Amino acid sequence: MKVRMYAAAVAMLGAAVAAHAGDLHGKVSGAKGESVVYIDAIAGKTFPAPTAHPVMDQKGLMFQPHIMVVQQGTTVEFLNSDSVAHNVFWPSVNGDKKLGHNLGTWPQGDKRNFAFTEAGVIPLFCNVHPDMSGYIIVSPTPYYAMTNAAGEYVIKDVPNGSYSVTAWHEGYKPHASPVTIAGDTKLDLTVTK
Repeated sequence: MKVRMYAAAVAMLGAAVAAHAGDLHGKVSGAKGESVVYIDAIAGKTFPAPTAHPVMDQKGLMFQPHIMVVQQGTTVEFLNSDSVAHNVFWPSVNGDKKLGHNLGTWPQGDKRNFAFTEAGVIPLFCNVHPDMSGYIIVSPTPYYAMTNAAGEYVIKDVPNGSYSVTAWHEGYKPHASPVTIAGDTKLDLTVTK
């Protein structure tokens, strides 16, 4: 009897938690290729920095991945996998040149780390190889996703509430849209030049 009551209580608690969050999903149109979708800063809410350190590699004279999205506060490891020296720098964060940074130049196999404490779009370049470029998109919340080849995205377990959602695509203007999450919610977005 006690086991059944405990199981029922656990099931009700799970249903209550699930009722207060949902998946935000939809499609980004207006551009081909990967887009980034994220929920903007939430007033009065902060999030702990992730403990995982994603790797932005320099391989085949390219930044790999070309686009990386991380939560604000994330430390990214920059690895050089090529047999030539590489440099990593960004001239700005969201156009603010005061936030530009140069990590220097290093040989194959070495890494440099950087903690991204400011949210925004970070264009990456290499002083040694001017044709190299990439992006890190720093989301102010842990609620973000990259689209698939068809432009579809899913952001899991978003707490119910009203938010501003931004879609970013390389070479296009970011598009922000309001959304109210009440369980699973659909939001389609369009980016424009």
